[in-house]
Amino acid sequence: MSILQDANREQISRRRKTDWVLHILFVAATAIGVLALMALLVNIMMDGLSRLSPDLFTNYPSRMASKAGLKSAIVGSIYMVLIMTPLSFILGVGAAIYLEEYANKNWFTRLIQLNISTLAGVPSIVYGILGLTIFVRGMHLERSLLSGALTMTLLILPIIIVSSQEALRAVPRQRRDASFALGATRWQTVSGSVLPSAMPGIMTGVILALSRAIGETAPLVMIGALTFVAFLPNGIMDSFTVMPIQIFNWISRPQEAFHELAAAGIILLLGLLLIMNFSAILLRNKYSKNL
Repeated sequence: MSILQDANREQISRRRKTDWVLHILFVAATAIGVLALMALLVNIMMDGLSRLSPDLFTNYPSRMASKAGLKSAIVGSIYMVLIMTPLSFILGVGAAIYLEEYANKNWFTRLIQLNISTLAGVPSIVYGILGLTIFVRGMHLERSLLSGALTMTLLILPIIIVSSQEALRAVPRQRRDASFALGATRWQTVSGSVLPSAMPGIMTGVILALSRAIGETAPLVMIGALTFVAFLPNGIMDSFTVMPIQIFNWISRPQEAFHELAAAGIILLLGLLLIMNFSAILLRNKYSKNL
């Protein structure tokens, strides 16, 4: 009995030591990540806060840093989001509803599901090559705002489909069965019972996907978005630029003043992303309370 108790104490002691070592390892990994992020944020704030002024919002890009601003890039980003949001929402949520509620569960749908999940992890530059091939050269949309918006829609579609499917799966099966038992059709069940319950998760996924698209540069550089645009687009077929591309242009210049402008642009972009993430939280909480 004493031998067994000693063995148990030794085993428990080893487990506690392992747990302590892993705890220290995880805390160190988290601390390194947080410190690196804080160092970057402090560096950006020190460089960019002094350049945050109304001129940054009202001036076009210029060869002189004192007169340069983000007006065309901000408007280009807004136009792109306005085109991209309805397209990605309708296509992404529609595909998720079909796959979860209508499609037969066979090898073909599993193959489609596997491909969608794989596409969600494909590097963004690949979508830029796809957009260049299909929209710019194949459909002759040229290097327009529409080409950029369609390319970014392709980029975020897999994310929206996967997140929407997860939200639909989280709705209890009993809710569907109760609706069918009352004589509702499949669409009445989906629109009246399933979608309202899944909407918080769907909206959160859509907004987070849009946040990713706003911060992406590589696909737009690949399709040929301009880095110097001193005008506003008058239509969806006009040339355009967006905030990440303008920031990339400024940071690649040797003058220190442009680096400060780039830091100010990064602060603005971070603020926009934080607002979008905060909106996702508010929407999720609002819809959750209404259930």
